[in-house]
This record gives sequence, C-alpha cells and structure tokens, in this order.
Amino acid sequence: MSRPGRFPLKGLTRRGLLGTAAGLLSAGWVPRVQAGGQVEEPLANAVKTALSAAIANNAPPRAVFTNIDDRLRYLRWLGAMSERLARRKPDVQTRLEFLETVWYESRRAGLETALVLGLIQVESGFRKYAISSVGARGYMQVMPFWSRLIGDGDPGKLFHMQTNLRFGCVILRHYLDIERGDLFLSLGRYNGSRGKATYPNAVFGARRQWEFKE
Repeated sequence: MSRPGRFPLKGLTRRGLLGTAAGLLSAGWVPRVQAGGQVEEPLANAVKTALSAAIANNAPPRAVFTNIDDRLRYLRWLGAMSERLARRKPDVQTRLEFLETVWYESRRAGLETALVLGLIQVESGFRKYAISSVGARGYMQVMPFWSRLIGDGDPGKLFHMQTNLRFGCVILRHYLDIERGDLFLSLGRYNGSRGKATYPNAVFGARRQWEFKE
C-alpha cells in the first residue's frame, strides 16, 4: 500500500494539526492501514463447495434491469462514480469497466457497492497490481491461499480484474455469514485484525466517499 504524502509540521500548533487532519478527511483522504490479510481457516466441504460455485461463473458482468427507472438510476450512479474516480483511473474505458464490474460483483454477493469501493480504496488505493507485505493481491487484496481452496489453484489470476473482485466480494460475504451480519467483525476478519477498530473504521470512512444520493 502506498504511504500518504508528507506534510510540513514545523511551526504547526496542536489546533493547526487538528485543522489539517480535518481538512484532509473532508477532502476524501483516508489514512493507509497496517497491511493485513485474510487468515486461512479450515473450511467444511459444504462451505468450500458453495464458495467454489460462487467463484466459478466466468461470464462477464451484465447489468440487467426490469424497468427504465432502475436503468436510469444505474447510469446516473455510473456517471457520478466515474467523476469521483477519474483522478485515480484517468482512462475512461478502464474506469467504466472497473465500476461496472464492482457494481455487478457487489450486487451478486449481496453487498453494498459503496462499501466495496471503500474497502478497495483502503486495501489497494484502486491499484490493480497491488501486493501487500503479507502477499495479498490486487484490488481487494485477496490472499493467494483462496485460489487453492476455492479456485483453480493459480494465484496469478488474482490480478485479473473480475476474478479479484469476485473473490473479494465472495470472501467478504462468507465472513458476513460467519459473523451473522456483523459488518465490523466481518471487515476485521477480512483484514486479519478481527475485533480491532482501525481497519473497519477506515473502510467506513472511505465508504462515505462512494455513497450515491440523488
């Protein structure tokens, strides 16, 4: 994960430091969290089979809508998110494909799309080829052991955009099921820091930047 930029501290008072911090947060800056990763745990055969099935469908994302209002809302969401992400992903086509895939995979897993975008921001800073100090890979910083447990065993595929996003969303959904819907504990599991507040709070803070209100 990249480190936040350096800021001149000489001569700043405590009030000045607090004001600087408040300004950074309001501008959308989220502090990088200590690198973590999912912890490998034994999976029951039924769970492993279910997770493998959730990963297996390699069809490209296709947004399907039953009415025109839902489709128009989706297009407005796509436009708004594209503007917010432009600085991090300057190429328009790449940006739209990424957002379309995040929307599809988050909905497919029953997750809030803004939450998934916030998690990606904290985990990788939207860098496709990010690798953490513990070996987690890609946008959602998926640990390689997952490709052995529920994939085809090739961790290199975790750098493929849709594969990475699908693994990440399915794993987070799995943790939510284990934690009976407790998002705080589920995010902690995802980062390998269950019960500690730093990581969940960072994701919750980042999520606010990706909420869509018409």
